[in-house]
Amino acid sequence: MLHFPGYKIFRKIYESDRSLVYRGVRSTDGQRVIFKILKQEYPTPAALARHKQEYDIIRSLNHPGIVKAYSLEQYDRTLAIVLEDFGGESLKRLMQSRLFTLSESLSFAIEIAEILGELHAANIIHKDINPANIVCNRSTNQLKIIDFGIASVCAPEKLTDEPPAPKNSHVLEGTLAYISPEQTGRMNRSLDYRTDYYSLGATLYEMLTRQLPFETSSALELVHCHIAKQPKPAAEVDRQIPAAVSNIIAKLLAKNADDRYQSAWGIKADLEECFNQLNTHGKISQISLASQDISDKFQIPQKLYGRETQIQTLLAAFQRVTDNNPRPPGQKRVEMMLVAGDFGTGKSSLVQEIYQPIIEKQGYSIAGKFDKSQPKIPYRAIVKACEELLQQILAESEDRFQHWRA
Repeated sequence: MLHFPGYKIFRKIYESDRSLVYRGVRSTDGQRVIFKILKQEYPTPAALARHKQEYDIIRSLNHPGIVKAYSLEQYDRTLAIVLEDFGGESLKRLMQSRLFTLSESLSFAIEIAEILGELHAANIIHKDINPANIVCNRSTNQLKIIDFGIASVCAPEKLTDEPPAPKNSHVLEGTLAYISPEQTGRMNRSLDYRTDYYSLGATLYEMLTRQLPFETSSALELVHCHIAKQPKPAAEVDRQIPAAVSNIIAKLLAKNADDRYQSAWGIKADLEECFNQLNTHGKISQISLASQDISDKFQIPQKLYGRETQIQTLLAAFQRVTDNNPRPPGQKRVEMMLVAGDFGTGKSSLVQEIYQPIIEKQGYSIAGKFDKSQPKIPYRAIVKACEELLQQILAESEDRFQHWRA
């Protein structure tokens, strides 16, 4: 059990790969508190810096829907964040013991959307919205978002992270069942605030249907589902879910961030319309989806325009190579594509645009280019392409890794 000077610790309430969470009281005034400490006995400087950043992010926020941080304390060789304890339980735990009504689920979703709006207005992306990080006190009806361990603080003019690099599917940042396609690091898309909307969609889907959008025990298959497969509409899983609510969830779960809601206020407006109809008429009819969804952020769509012919040429070659037509034993279809053009004309963007279709078929996409700024490095493009392939292999499951090693 944790022993902390000045505090009395009652019990451990949560454990993850990175942290331990305890419940206790402050000895001086009896204030109930939550302790969050790093799990490693000897945490790395990067882990300590991340823990301190989480504390700084929470301290910078002053909203009733975000858990408060009281202090950052030294504990042995690590750090402990002392947080408020408002007597709540996670939605994940509450969902295990009871079934939420449609009205309750909409009420929760409205509150979460409002909190996300405040977060994004403060230029913060949470990146781990899921039922375990949404805490509710059923006696006071307080709802708060917790766990900013992987949250990002972005520049005010561009609420966007750099494109995540491909990682092993077992160690991706975020909770795998709820992360957006772009958060997997396997799409040619930067990560921005709309990743939180996808996670909200997955959370609302689970609250209403009692199942996740994608049910699979394989981490790699789950990543593939987020990128390439459409979940069964919520209204088809449970016929009692109104079509309007099912459509809101489907829009939140759009693969392309440009097809999702563009603001938390637009989400909240549609949810409130459904909530009001339900309370007034006892049912929800169709609504005009996203009619009040106006983004207050300047977002350049991450879509490539004017290259449809070239994209189809590349995809046609991929189709020819991967077709299932029988061939003589030992023969495989191989093609190589060369993309030429002046500096800055979008060759890299063109090649990256076909990443998603290739990943949908569980293929590997690698590319290398000769750079005018480094003209004297022989075979640079080939080396770069091989490095990309090795990075993808290293990101595979242990079984696939051993297959490639053999």
